[in-house]
Parts: sequence; structure tokens; C-alpha cells
Amino acid sequence: MSSVANYFHTLRYLRSGQILGRARFKLFRPRTDERPAPGLRLPRQAYAAPIRAAQSMLAPDRFRLLNFEADCAGEADWQGGAKAQLWLYNLHYFDDLNAQGASSRTSWHRDLIDRWIDENPPARGIGWDPYPASRRIVNWIKWSMAGNSPTPKMRQSLAVQTRWLSRRIESHLQGNHVFANAKALVHAGMFFEGGEAQRWQRRGLQLMRAEIGEQVLADGGHSERSTTYHAGFVEDLLDTIGIMQAYGAAVDDAWRGTVSRMMDWLEAMSHPDGGIAFFNDAAFGVSPEPAQLRAYAGRLGVRLNAAKPPGTAGMRRLPASGYVSIDLPPFFLVCDVAPIGPDHLPAHAHADTLSFEMSFEGRRVFVNSGTSEYGSGAERQRQRGTAAHNTLVLDGENSSEVWAAFRVARRSRARLLAASSDSATAKVEGEHDGYRRLRGRNIHRRSWSLDERELVIEDAVEGGFSDARCYFHVHPEIRVRRSGESTLELADSRGALLDVGFEGAAAVDVVDSTWHPEFGAALKNQCIVARLEGARMATRIRRSGST
Repeated sequence: MSSVANYFHTLRYLRSGQILGRARFKLFRPRTDERPAPGLRLPRQAYAAPIRAAQSMLAPDRFRLLNFEADCAGEADWQGGAKAQLWLYNLHYFDDLNAQGASSRTSWHRDLIDRWIDENPPARGIGWDPYPASRRIVNWIKWSMAGNSPTPKMRQSLAVQTRWLSRRIESHLQGNHVFANAKALVHAGMFFEGGEAQRWQRRGLQLMRAEIGEQVLADGGHSERSTTYHAGFVEDLLDTIGIMQAYGAAVDDAWRGTVSRMMDWLEAMSHPDGGIAFFNDAAFGVSPEPAQLRAYAGRLGVRLNAAKPPGTAGMRRLPASGYVSIDLPPFFLVCDVAPIGPDHLPAHAHADTLSFEMSFEGRRVFVNSGTSEYGSGAERQRQRGTAAHNTLVLDGENSSEVWAAFRVARRSRARLLAASSDSATAKVEGEHDGYRRLRGRNIHRRSWSLDERELVIEDAVEGGFSDARCYFHVHPEIRVRRSGESTLELADSRGALLDVGFEGAAAVDVVDSTWHPEFGAALKNQCIVARLEGARMATRIRRSGST
């Protein structure tokens, strides 16, 4: 596909505000405002402890971020070298200020804050990009709210950073970036006193209200359809409720209701092991786990619906998002009949339409491949591609044309055809038109039929084609053994779990692959590749030994 076509099919979905916002962002660079900082307000009540991330600061100048260790010992180390941009962004976030065991590193943190101010002059370098600035402003304020008195130098820098951010809202990117910008303005507006702080607070709250209406779907899902960014959005909302409560500001009850709906969605999209399913950009360790978010909501007095115990039978239809979650012990299944994301913002999309994830007896068995890096390299493209997910690849093409780091040209449209269940069975049917652009004008249809003994997946392709293959990625703890020409056995360290058979397959191969549960991580696993003999194939995944 030509670059011109890529750009055309990407840009035509953008909103006018994004295009104008990008032009303004590039052409207009405000001056820094280094007037003296406003005074600080006194909280009216105790500040609820936020969620503690894992420790990332290993020594005064040594950091482990995204599973990669490196030093930051001088001014140049803040800006580049051999480090990826995402690693540098994380360095500038200052997450360790509020991480596990942070109180034992207070002296390191104070020195690091001073160093950052000295080595990152206003409006210079990656640390002044709006997103890392937003994350850092919040983290510095959280650290201060935990009982660490900010120095005059730190207070002054916080004010300068907030003034800069208020003129650099990422309207050209929208989505989670704007919400993070707004969250930082609210935090600074609460932390400082006076008219200027009140203006930050009003602007931030106005943006947050608008973005909640824009980004939170009717079923509680986040519009970008990433389980990781969904969890991050919930944390951002809870953090904002926390700072508002500490300063005695009224919190709209609708926000608490939004948190409750989003937690219901997140828990429906989580495996029995308590961790998220991997759809679109998703990985562990980036956002809090559902259990951490539930506990945090409790500390803030936000009432949630009771969590369903693992193994509770039932189907959860999430129609606005496009997912269906089924808990029918011993199986747990999530089916993707979703858009890849909002048309104007598919930055975190994967070409994963009609994929699924499945657990058996509480253990993950079939897993999408996850996310280990951003950037525009070949590995990023592979992880976003259709073959890295549990779905069908037609004539070697992706179901949506993912390209560069965060772009999508022509994209699939999915449609949920049916979803029904009773106490003993469940069935989901869907289709997508992502392959309509191919010569055969193809449609891919898939159904999942589940009972307590087996999962049957039926794939059908409408229109002519040369090659159709279904991919089934298994968790690294699961081993695949061949038991026949078109039958396989799945086992873990305790023995056989499942038998897998294919009807209508021309060939069934087992190949080596990798699973990426965290950024910077690649675990060896196996992938089953079944090539369709004709236009239809049925895959039976049955409890081992059942007939």
C-alpha cells in the first residue's frame, strides 16, 4: 500500500478539531510564564492513599522502567541516547514518588526533583511535552499530599509547568491524553490558591466533564477499547475524586456512577486470575489491576456493585463496546465483535477483530499476543497485526490496515449478529468486513458455541480467496502435543487439559511464537495455525477425555 493511500485513508477519519489543533500545536508555541507561584491551600480532610505502583527507582541515578534498566546521571540522560521515547516519557513521569516503599526513598526523590528542575529548563526537552508534564504534575502533588513538604523551588516549577500545560492541551490527539491534561489542571487548581488556580481548576473540570461524556460508552467501556487504557482512565477519575474530596470540593454523583459502570466493564473483561484480557494495546504493569482499583474506590467511599466471584455462570453483553464476556465454568471466554476504536482515534488499535481469549479451570489458555513496545518498527507492526491474535488471516492481509506506530488506514467494521445464553449454554455470532477491500470482496463470519464440555468455533469466509488461516496462540504455560493429523492436545505441568480438533482444515501446524504480557517482555509460547480447506472450518476445544 502506498504512503499516499495510507495517509488518505487515515486522515479522512480525523475531526476538524484534530487537524486545526495539530496546526496550532505546531505553529503556536507560547512563552513560559515564570511569575511567582501562587500560595498553597490547606486540605480540609485526610487525603486517601493512591494506588502504589511497583518501585522503579533503584538508586539515585538508576531506573528500571518498562523492564529496561538505565541511568539518568546528567542533563543529557533526560533526553535520549539509546533509550526509547516511551522509556524517557516514563522517566519524566516520576511515578516512583508514589510507588511501593516510596517513603524509604524520600531523600532520593527530593534530589531528583531538584535535578529535574535544574536540568530541564522551561519548555525545553521531552519532559515538557504535555503528556509527561501532566503525569509529573500529578505525581509531584500526590507526593506533597503524602506529607512531603514542597520546597519553594518545587512550588515555583509546578506553577510554571501548569501554566505551560494550560496552553498546550493536546486537542490534536484527544482521547486519554486530553483527560490526563485535564486531570493535571484540576490537581494544580486544588493544590494552589487564588484566582489563577481557580481558573486551572475550572478549565480542568470542564474538560473532564466533556471527555467523560465523549470517552465513556453506554456500557461503561472506554472508547479506545483497550483494557489497559480503560483501567488507567478509572484510576485518573478516582485520583481526581480523591484530590477534590481532600480539599472539600463537591464531587458530582454522576462521576461515582461512571466509576461503578467502568469497573463492571473491566471486571467482565478480566480473566478468573484477576488480570485483564488483551485487546488492542494491552499489557500488565501499565495501569492498576482491577482489584487495586476496587480497593482504591473503597478508600474514597465510592460504592461499586459487588464483584462476581470467579466461576459465577453468566454472559455479559457489552453492546456499545462490542465485546461479549461468558463465564460458564470451567470455561471463561471473551469474544471481540468490536470496532477497533473510535474512527477519529484508533491510535491503540490492533487488527484483532473477531479474536477471543479463553481460560479453562481458572488458567489462561488462548491469549492474544499483547504489547511490548511502541515505535514504528517491525515488531510493533507484528504485534498489531491480525496474525498475532486469535482470529482469521485472509490472503496474508491484516483485517485493518495498521501502520506506523499508532495509525490505521482502512479498518474493519464488525457486527454482532446474535448473543444468547441460558444456564448451560452460550452462543455468540459476529462478522466483519475488513477484507472487503480484497479482490474477493470477502466477509469473515465467526460463531462461538459454549457449554460445560466444549467450545466450538465456526469460521466462514464469503467470497473468493487463495489462503485463509486461523491462529490460536496459547499461554506460555500450556504445551501443544499432536495427537492426530488434525487433532491436538493441550496440557500444562499437571497434565492434559483440552483436546482440540479441526473439521475442514487442509493443514494444522504448531509454530513457535512469543507472548508479551508487559512492555519490554517476550515469553516463548506456541501458536496453532489451521489452514482452511474450503470456505468453512469448525474448531472444537473439548475437555480432555470427554466424548
